[in-house]
Amino acid sequence: MKKILIPIDFSDHSEYALEVAATLAKKNNASLVVLHMMGLSEAILTKDESREMLEAIYYMKLAEKRFSDFLDKDYLKGITVETTVQNYKEFHEINTVANDFKADLIVMGSHGASGLKEVFVGSNTEKVVRTSEIPVLVVKNRNKDFKMDKVVFACDFNIDFAGAFKKAWEFFESIGAEFQVVFINTPEKFLSNQEMQERAFKFMLHSGVENTDVYDNTAYYCDYRLEHGIYSFSDEVDADMVVIPTHGRRGLAHFFSENIGEAIVNHSDLPIMTFKV
Repeated sequence: MKKILIPIDFSDHSEYALEVAATLAKKNNASLVVLHMMGLSEAILTKDESREMLEAIYYMKLAEKRFSDFLDKDYLKGITVETTVQNYKEFHEINTVANDFKADLIVMGSHGASGLKEVFVGSNTEKVVRTSEIPVLVVKNRNKDFKMDKVVFACDFNIDFAGAFKKAWEFFESIGAEFQVVFINTPEKFLSNQEMQERAFKFMLHSGVENTDVYDNTAYYCDYRLEHGIYSFSDEVDADMVVIPTHGRRGLAHFFSENIGEAIVNHSDLPIMTFKV
């Protein structure tokens, strides 16, 4: 992990993401790229020698000033920080910026939704997650003691997610984190112990992850609801983060096909990282 991209809107949640990114940068000797999306209309940008052009320049200068104030933080000292202001209006264009800067990770703040479904489905976060070719870390609250020593990878062992699983395992292996895989067994899609183990074995084999400890230590956890099971298990093993795979075309909506209505508020503070298939 050498470069981390942080999209910001100068909100408190943006600062939470920035602080987490700074912690990661210090631990991994990485640099930061802080992005602000202007989203100015084409009407403003195409009329030169006019009041609209002056207005566009004004907004650009204002963004630069806000950058200066926003980045005046003690926790950024000693870290290389680049800034960029882009006239993007669509969140999927963040992926273009990530590619341009050769970023390894995107860290985003999310505005206070309570459960996994509420954080992701239909949100700007999902738009980034759906298109990003690199991992996306979603931070919901201030976390001054942020760490990734132990992460929980939640998966149903669908072969489609084998590639994302391998990316995640390699990412956390590279930083020395404990990588715990869990399968949540629900009444709607109940499997026997033998069925779960066979499914896990085929999945691991297909993924190409040649580490028998990952399979041997895989947990099988029963719960009535998928989301509740993910958070309850993560809480029991004292995980620092939940990691989930995502599909580019369908985003995360398929992950919540059980129609999970209840938000698990007590466990929603955990950061979430996604890996695209």
